Amino acid sequence: MRAVWSGTIGFGLVNIPIKLYSAVQDSRLDLDMLDRKDHAHIKFKRVNEDTGKEVPWEQIVKGYLYNDEYVILEDEDFQEASPEKSKIITIESFVELTEIDDIYFETPYFIEPDKAGVKAYDLLLKTLQKTGKAGLGRFVLRTSEHLAIIRPREDYLMLQQLRFSQEIRSPEELSFPSNTKINKKELDMAIQLVDSYTTEFDISQFKDTYHEDLMKIIKAKASGKRRTVKKLKVVHTKSSDLFSQLKASLNPSTGKTTKKRAS
Repeated sequence: MRAVWSGTIGFGLVNIPIKLYSAVQDSRLDLDMLDRKDHAHIKFKRVNEDTGKEVPWEQIVKGYLYNDEYVILEDEDFQEASPEKSKIITIESFVELTEIDDIYFETPYFIEPDKAGVKAYDLLLKTLQKTGKAGLGRFVLRTSEHLAIIRPREDYLMLQQLRFSQEIRSPEELSFPSNTKINKKELDMAIQLVDSYTTEFDISQFKDTYHEDLMKIIKAKASGKRRTVKKLKVVHTKSSDLFSQLKASLNPSTGKTTKKRAS
């Protein structure tokens, strides 16, 4: 596993040398883009808009359009913008995890201590476990500042990247139900349906089966076969049919298995 960031966690006057590793991986199939005519690979070239010539990576720089002119930014400029946050994640405060709306949660990272910081790392881990708190701070990763919490998970620390409030869109432009009349028998039946399907959450029971099915199609096509595409027609429930559809959902005779509530 390759570290994506190395630096320090600042815990009061205690500095803990650490490395961050991505805690997630992509489960999607690695598909190549090809020309339909001869199946040749499609390549993307970095082309100068004025000359039409390809530009090598070492000649490419980042620029910001300011007052109709580009200001070129070098690696040193990104570091100078916030040298501390590029190397130090300072815990600015401690918060209750339950106070953070899950809409703000983003990418998770494993936090591994360097040898010199093992004891301090373990101290922070045990302190957060004991208090039930999480450390809140900011750091710079890949030229962007990120808000993050440091929290205990099992016997190690994890950094959970958070979105800033300005990154969350407002739902004001959308239309949501208001003043809808739901009668008691419909609500009771819906609650009964939820109750019958309630189980203990076990993430291991859920797999990415779509890509498994796609792989079956790839293998079938490779052997000269072609799978039949199943047409799916979704019938939307009318308001007048709500109760009858809920009742049928609870009836095993409809062909559905009624699940029992987990004890």
